[in-house]
Amino acid sequence: MRTTFHKILVANRGEIACRVFRTARAQGYRTVAVYSEADAGALHVRQADEALCIGPPPVRESYLNVEAVLRAAAASGADAIHPGYGFLSENAAFARAVQEAGLVFIGPDPHAIEQMGNKAAAKRLMLAAGVPCVPGYQGSDQSDATLLRQAREIGAPVMVKAAAGGGGRGMRLVHDLDDLPDALARARSEAANAFGSDELILERAVIEPRHVEVQVFGDRHGHVIHLGERDCSVQRRHQKVFEEAPSPAVDAALRARMGAAAVTAARAVDYVGAGTVEFLLDREGRFYFLEMNTRLQVEHPVTECVTGLDLVAWQLAVARGEPLPLAQDDVRLAGHAIEVRLYAEDPAANFLPQSGAVALWRPPAGAGIRVEHGIAPAQAISPFYDPMIAKIIAHGATRDEARRRLAGALADTRVLGLPTNLGFLADATAHPEFAAGEATTAFIARHFGPERLRPAVPDSRTLAVAAALWFDATSFHGPQAGFRSNGPARWPLVLGVGGARQALHVTIAGRGRLRVECPDGAMHAVDLLDAAGPARRLAIDGLHADADAVFAEGRLHLAWQGAAHAVDDLTHAPPLRADAAGDSAVRAPMNGRLLAVLVAVGERVAKGQRVAVLEAMKMEHQLLARRDGIVERLGAAVGEQVATRAVVVKLADEAAAA
Repeated sequence: MRTTFHKILVANRGEIACRVFRTARAQGYRTVAVYSEADAGALHVRQADEALCIGPPPVRESYLNVEAVLRAAAASGADAIHPGYGFLSENAAFARAVQEAGLVFIGPDPHAIEQMGNKAAAKRLMLAAGVPCVPGYQGSDQSDATLLRQAREIGAPVMVKAAAGGGGRGMRLVHDLDDLPDALARARSEAANAFGSDELILERAVIEPRHVEVQVFGDRHGHVIHLGERDCSVQRRHQKVFEEAPSPAVDAALRARMGAAAVTAARAVDYVGAGTVEFLLDREGRFYFLEMNTRLQVEHPVTECVTGLDLVAWQLAVARGEPLPLAQDDVRLAGHAIEVRLYAEDPAANFLPQSGAVALWRPPAGAGIRVEHGIAPAQAISPFYDPMIAKIIAHGATRDEARRRLAGALADTRVLGLPTNLGFLADATAHPEFAAGEATTAFIARHFGPERLRPAVPDSRTLAVAAALWFDATSFHGPQAGFRSNGPARWPLVLGVGGARQALHVTIAGRGRLRVECPDGAMHAVDLLDAAGPARRLAIDGLHADADAVFAEGRLHLAWQGAAHAVDDLTHAPPLRADAAGDSAVRAPMNGRLLAVLVAVGERVAKGQRVAVLEAMKMEHQLLARRDGIVERLGAAVGEQVATRAVVVKLADEAAAA
């Protein structure tokens, strides 16, 4: 049966909303955006034909508010809803409500979402269908005693997972079963807050596997096919960072077996539309069902690159009731594609998510490069949502060509104003293990420990460039500015870079020419040649190079030689000093909602002890005491929204407390 619709509302935000709008417009559909108050100036709002605000920033009051989304559809006259990914995309009740409202849901039927949305139920279903699964426990008895008994039967290491969710939330790897009770408590809490269910499953941990997923598509005419696989093994905190197609670990024979298993999984729930069946692939080539995502995936562009297909266009065709455009034998894979996720996060702080204003965003371009983003000029990364800034995709005839193009694209990417993982992505792309196509899920943990992720200390050339740009932007440049009666003026300049205070001296050597003396005694000649907005062409010691510099809120944000630096002028500030009292305050690392306070006033705590739990950017963050002490006061109550750097717990010395 054919279905018609004319106006599509995308119940999502950011880059996926922009992505769906692009194909929808190309096919002649009108588009509607919904947004929270925090997203009023967002790019997806500007790109839609119409847009409606659906509530305050918290997701429960906006993007997860089913009634608000349906009211927006009614007010705009939209007759179809695309859920994107995340938020309500795998919410069966939402899909059902859309259909009951007489609208077309551009996604699978509610029963398929329900059957695959719970890991325990999905695993039981896959076992019945003959799809290989990891040994584990997916029963209804959720008592600690039963889970501990089952874990002993499975054997350590064991993986604890939220039955109702994904994305690494509610997931814990347990090597020692004595640690299982604490892992269960944390996983339940995170799962309940993220998914509204604290049901858990246990699985035998597959050590250092590949994470390989298969793109499937079904229609209402009984056809189900697969479009090859993607390798998503490079992850941190069980969240994907790199994705590529095809997998370097999968040959044609294995692809056929995994594809057939994925199609079997989809047929078991009469699947319609785009879906992804995820597997773990061990060192011996055995694969095990992990879960099925009943939506379009974040990483779908790499499949589009190697198949030449538009998966959103396929979603719209299936929603109209049309048969799939291709049969299985017609699917062809050409070349290789690699995608990375650019996040606002601080790799040196265990990839802690960041929020704040983006001072400069300039995506890369070039042959084989595709960028998906939702960043508008002057837009901030909100603490209320996922901190992903963009997806950068490179396609080439071979894997190494795609990897080289990706490396070049990352070098050309400019994002300033807050910490990002851009430097980490470049390092990982160049790593020999990744270059050889041998990375497993252990790749980041094994090769990118705290020492490697620590920011490099700026060298004297970087300091000289920063000093020259500061001096050029803030100093008086009249005819006599560079001279005194006894010769050229030597100006002191103290910069704060990377947490260190750097005392430099700048001398004007001519128009646009400066000499900079650095703390280590090095002297550099800097010629400021051309400027076009933030882009600066300069020469340092005769070598011509490019830099990008943006001044925002009294700080210089500098991109130079593959690294980003935030530079402060401390010339007239008192010397930096260590503040021993600083360790006495346990502060919020970012804006978020306080889920739990685990200590009380007057209680003795030890260094490293958990004192509170903060929910921010879709994750739970454990706040730890940085010293021994007595709780002097609490800065916030459970359920309150706290700002970045806000004091959550204040400690005092035992003697002071007494």
